[in-house]
Amino acid sequence: MARGWESKGVADQIEEGEQARPNLHPQAKSAEERLKLDRLESLRLSKARLLEQLERAKHPSHREVLLKGLRAIEKEIEEIG
Repeated sequence: MARGWESKGVADQIEEGEQARPNLHPQAKSAEERLKLDRLESLRLSKARLLEQLERAKHPSHREVLLKGLRAIEKEIEEIG
């Protein structure tokens, strides 16, 4: 009988956890909105990677290429956002 109570307690805890968890992927978003958010996330990651590379870059021509890429990413983020 104690086992039955334990199972019920565990099931209740699981159910409460699922209800308390925020909906990370609401179904209300359209495909276009999801694509836009995915693209923005991709651009932000690319920007972070370029900034890290820029910190380590020593050669002026390499720094210039990185800066051009960074400007292009920032421009696209502005256009989308």
